[in-house]
Amino acid sequence: MKGHIRERSPGHWAIVIDLRDPETGKRRRKWHSFRGTKRAAQVECSRLISELKGGLYIEPAKVTVRQFLERWLEHMKSQVAPRTHERYSEIALKCLAPLIGDVLLPKIEAFRISGAYSKALSEGRRDGKGGLSPRTVGHMHRILRQALQQAVRWQLLARNPADTVRPPKVEKSEMRALTPDETAELLEAVRPTRMFIPVLLAVTCGLRRGEITGLRWRSVDLDNTQISVISSTEQTRAGVREKETKSGRARTVTLTALAVDELRRHKVKQAEELLRIGLRQSDDIHVTAQADGQLLKPNSLTHEFVRFIAGTKLPRIRFHDLRHTHATQLLKSNVHPKVVQERLGHEDISTTLNLYSHVLPGMQDDAANRVDAALKAALDKHRNSKG
Repeated sequence: MKGHIRERSPGHWAIVIDLRDPETGKRRRKWHSFRGTKRAAQVECSRLISELKGGLYIEPAKVTVRQFLERWLEHMKSQVAPRTHERYSEIALKCLAPLIGDVLLPKIEAFRISGAYSKALSEGRRDGKGGLSPRTVGHMHRILRQALQQAVRWQLLARNPADTVRPPKVEKSEMRALTPDETAELLEAVRPTRMFIPVLLAVTCGLRRGEITGLRWRSVDLDNTQISVISSTEQTRAGVREKETKSGRARTVTLTALAVDELRRHKVKQAEELLRIGLRQSDDIHVTAQADGQLLKPNSLTHEFVRFIAGTKLPRIRFHDLRHTHATQLLKSNVHPKVVQERLGHEDISTTLNLYSHVLPGMQDDAANRVDAALKAALDKHRNSKG
């Protein structure tokens, strides 16, 4: 199998692929139009030949949206994390494909996409019990738009029809954070359980679930009261894997005195547990490991917390809300947002400010009161000196 390019006009090329019919043995050709530089046309020619040899080639005029999504998902395997790819596959094949999968790719238009979203909102659930949430349909839109943009890059489409479609509006859910009293009540209630250290790390350090389950003793420096958050764990259908942090950067978080004391006690207790089953504690052991030293799965942590919180009189919060609790209490204590950003591991400070904008009005009032008090004192001093 081979191919070549022909220039039709400046910047416009014909890519010609020579094929042999496996049944008749006769030679035939596939023609593709391409717009770009000569070098880009040569690269595209090589890509098409590679896809034909690997059985991944799809003919633009005959491919359906479902077939294209399957091809796009195969392409995305090397582009995103496994858990992200699982989520893409679930939405593309279980939500989008049943609605528009039979449409030929060149025939997909904005009105078809918009109609699919409306149908998903009213009757999109696979169990037949109603529609999908606006948030889920929003995810469908983002994934379809990303996939169709790749179709444009591959020159299967001249434009992206999803660009002109507006997804349903998603009402921003209110973030729930515990008060200091509720946090203290939670810590006392969870202390006798194996959930204590994960909860402690979440409410005093703001660590994410995967960062907690991925934390090893080698990253904990109790003498200098700090931990290094250098990795995270992610649960997929294939199992649990270690990966970099969400921002892609490591960070150092200073521990509270309470956290240092509790981690010292926990380390001794864990070492004793491991010795009873013939294992020796090492720096490679996870801080929140199971009793046999095995990795604690992130999903197991979530499920256990849900069961625990249901047995208390505390608000029904998610485990992730403990991270919000940490951030909210810092901001309400007038800790600078930049420090909060660094502790949480947000990529930039705008993320922190956007997420916790609901906390800022109270801080604004406090700032105004402080300015007012300072100016009042200065004015009184000035008046008294004149008198």
